Amino acid sequence: MNVDEKDGSGVYQRVVLKNSSPYHYLKVCLVLEDELTRLSAVELKHFIITGLKNLYGEVGAALSFDLLKYDEDTLTALLRVYSRGLVKLWSSLTLLGSYQNQACAFRVLQVSPFLLALTGNSRELHLD
Repeated sequence: MNVDEKDGSGVYQRVVLKNSSPYHYLKVCLVLEDELTRLSAVELKHFIITGLKNLYGEVGAALSFDLLKYDEDTLTALLRVYSRGLVKLWSSLTLLGSYQNQACAFRVLQVSPFLLALTGNSRELHLD
């Protein structure tokens, strides 16, 4: 009995699903050394563009992304970027280390190709 005659239950099959979503969404939080420092939405976007330019040059600064939502009190933002630019944006956020001569860090809280997935956090879900 050859392999073609078997029912196929023991045959390994690799299935690859490509993401068809054109965008990825990132929920990020900016942690500053001085907790009293606040940035406006425009200042935050300019800061991110500066980080892209420092790491990738003019090509990086031209990367298209949108600041969909921003909370000035918690310094938390929701970013939308084309899927092909996700790695560049994420790496530049990770390597940003100072804002106006004070230490800072971006914390990437959630990433998803689906905006709806960022509405809640399964780690904080409490079922009654």
